[in-house]
Amino acid sequence: MSKYEHIKEAAYLANMQLPKLDLVLFTFGNVSEVDRSQGVFAIKPSGVPYENLSPNDMVVVDFENNIVEGTLRPSSDTKTHAVLYKECEGIGGICHTHSTYATAWAQSHRDIPIYGTTHADYNIVDIPCAAPMSDEMIKGHYEHQTGYQILNCLRERGINYKELEMILVGNHAPFTWGKNADKAVHNSAVLETIAKLAFLTEQINPHVQRLKESLQRKHHERKHGPDSYYGQ
Repeated sequence: MSKYEHIKEAAYLANMQLPKLDLVLFTFGNVSEVDRSQGVFAIKPSGVPYENLSPNDMVVVDFENNIVEGTLRPSSDTKTHAVLYKECEGIGGICHTHSTYATAWAQSHRDIPIYGTTHADYNIVDIPCAAPMSDEMIKGHYEHQTGYQILNCLRERGINYKELEMILVGNHAPFTWGKNADKAVHNSAVLETIAKLAFLTEQINPHVQRLKESLQRKHHERKHGPDSYYGQ
């Protein structure tokens, strides 16, 4: 048995959630899970339909993008995952999709405003949209630079990646992360719902006001605050 079996299995199961949750079309997405003790992560192979995947197809890569185990080429977004794992020690799993509503906001170069308590249950800030990549960055190692496009946006906004586990990449699509691959997929599904609700809200009321701060904090703290009481 491979010593990477656990992360290959976790990455496989997480990737298989994407079509079930209607977050991908064809092969438009990827999920990875890291093993920091070994300095590697497992990620979906590039361009392989989900229905054809098995745990053994997952490709194990180190933080310098070297293939450690696997016979297939890893996802084209592997370098982005590697940057995020290398720069953010608290990340255990990463998910990238082109889900419809979140991607539409990314293509519109707009942050997703906090309009309701569904959003506040997870974040009390607008979900940021990183500025489109500069020509200079595009000419470089594009996928590698995408990782820094994400990190630079968070840094410029003063946002800690541990407190906000989702972002839009301008002209591109969403990335999410979490303590493991399963949580990263969970966050992608949440982001898509928030994006859809915000879009519909603006269609119903183009003059809608942001959720007032007292409700933002109440809903966030009842799930995440020191005296949280949501759940068992």
